[in-house]
Amino acid sequence: MALDIAYAGICHSDIHQVREEWGPAIFPMIPGHEIAGTVSAIGSGVTKFKVGDRIGVGVFIDSCRKCASCLAGLQQYCEEGMTGTYNTMERDGKTVALGGYSNLFVINQDYAVHIPSNLPLDGVAPLLCAGITVYSPLRKWNVSPGSKVAVMGLGGLGHMGVKFAVAMGAEVTVLSHSPAKKADALAMGAQHFVDTSAPNALKPLTKSFDLVLNTVSAFLDINEYLNLLKLDATLVVIGLPGKPYEVNAGALLNGRRRIAGSMIGGIPEMQEMLDFCGEHSIVSDVEVIDAGYANTAYERTIASDVKYRFVIDAATF
Repeated sequence: MALDIAYAGICHSDIHQVREEWGPAIFPMIPGHEIAGTVSAIGSGVTKFKVGDRIGVGVFIDSCRKCASCLAGLQQYCEEGMTGTYNTMERDGKTVALGGYSNLFVINQDYAVHIPSNLPLDGVAPLLCAGITVYSPLRKWNVSPGSKVAVMGLGGLGHMGVKFAVAMGAEVTVLSHSPAKKADALAMGAQHFVDTSAPNALKPLTKSFDLVLNTVSAFLDINEYLNLLKLDATLVVIGLPGKPYEVNAGALLNGRRRIAGSMIGGIPEMQEMLDFCGEHSIVSDVEVIDAGYANTAYERTIASDVKYRFVIDAATF
């Protein structure tokens, strides 16, 4: 089916891909995997959507459809590898996948999701990557009323982690080296804010949290944050640092603690997330820009100079 794109979010991974910071890329490239738009045409076999429906497309557009992960609705962990929305080859091995920095897109109905009618499309676009990236681990580790959750970093990922965890009933603490973000964190519902740039700021929080979400891509001493976990608690890595962490085994042994990773979510969970957002009126905080501003937006993203995601108005392409 075809869709008219309304908005395309700028993800930091777009910058990595364009600049080949993750290895050789496929050019020409059209980035963008945070796509929100409206169905403009459907094929004869389409039953899930109709013309005029508001839909979203995220980080992948296909998978093998037959492995255990795909059959379980965990297409992001496809055993043959998911087909990325861009900078990858489609399943035929010949067609280059092109992303959402565009007016038009074509997608198989099985790899798109419905967007609730009460949510603005510009604020929805980043949910298709940033949103699901933090929603999935919060669900996996059963965050609920009474849970104590720490969110490391208040950027594009972190601010969504705060909104979701608060809506799930958790007591949320933001751990950030930017004290200027305290007011935003509290306005989003966080009960506590800790300026990690202050000396020994984390020590009073030892053994305090059921779950720590690491949304930070910069390298840091992960052991300081492992010490914040309660017995049997988990630190989930969703930010991707430039080099491996150095983990002190003692920080894990002292409390039967765990480090885990999580990557986006499958189609069923993406739909669940959007329905949750519709129910709680949750969207990303965005700055909408024209396409011509994209290069500047990239530089500002790198400098953390955005509250909290850039979204391109597709009408300006």
